[in-house]
Amino acid sequence: MKKKTLTSVLLILSVLFPLFSNSSWITIGTTFVIYSIVSLSQDIVLGRAGMFDMGHAIYFGMGAYTTAILNSTYGVPVLLTIPFAVIIPVIFAVLLAAPIVHLKGDYLLVATLGFNIVFEQALKNNLFGITGGPNGIFGVGVPSIFGIEFSSQASIYYFSLFFLFLTLVIMNNLEASKTGRALHYINEDSLASETIGINTRFYKIFAFAVSAALSGLAGVAFAVQYSTVSPEAFSFIQSVLFFTIVIVGGQSSIPGVLIGTFLMFVVPEIFREFATARYFVFGIAMILTMILRPKGIWPVKFGRIPKYIRH
Repeated sequence: MKKKTLTSVLLILSVLFPLFSNSSWITIGTTFVIYSIVSLSQDIVLGRAGMFDMGHAIYFGMGAYTTAILNSTYGVPVLLTIPFAVIIPVIFAVLLAAPIVHLKGDYLLVATLGFNIVFEQALKNNLFGITGGPNGIFGVGVPSIFGIEFSSQASIYYFSLFFLFLTLVIMNNLEASKTGRALHYINEDSLASETIGINTRFYKIFAFAVSAALSGLAGVAFAVQYSTVSPEAFSFIQSVLFFTIVIVGGQSSIPGVLIGTFLMFVVPEIFREFATARYFVFGIAMILTMILRPKGIWPVKFGRIPKYIRH
């Protein structure tokens, strides 16, 4: 009951947030919402399936670039780009994951990191002449419904918040579903999971696909928020940050991931003059967290053996 009450309060506050905030704070809030979606999607692969994906910014970038290209170059309305910004990352996630999903630990980490570097270089080299090269793409429009444009910062915040709510619904349903339990078992022991009939290959690829879809949604919000996309926003460094957020916040822990996102992306925005030192600060925080709280800031309790069995 306490968890539901806390969740309800936080949801209400998030909806009311723009009503008592100025434009600068709403911008910071939108940044938090967008990167929370990406971090939560990273948690599906890393925290729930236990796979070391260090190339998650690929799908985030694909979603953003899909919207930017379709809207800026071909004049497709932003809302109509959303299905493509979701489907394209999913297709690439399945194609990329299929040949490497059997890899474990560091091997998978290096492979996905390599894919991210290739993706970044492809964007910088103006792939197919549509990515804009190092400068990226400018002039992304805003969503509009029946002629009403979501042009204000508050409306863009609510546009992004809707995607976050959708992500949270998917995450909560995943926790209570057969698929969520299968991913948990695979994370605990992949070989043992196979022996009890779980198709580990299918569920691992499924985890990549779902996380890519959510990252693509976040990419749409990112393109709308900043009206531009560029390669450095989706570099392997960004993937490292998303990976670190899940580890530091707490794997499979929604509150932990949100706290990690706040520390990594919101605090530097609040103290912008210290933003260049955020990697240093977060590195220290990660070391301290691993020493003091090795399971993360807000570790999840799912999967613990009941006391009556242990005693």
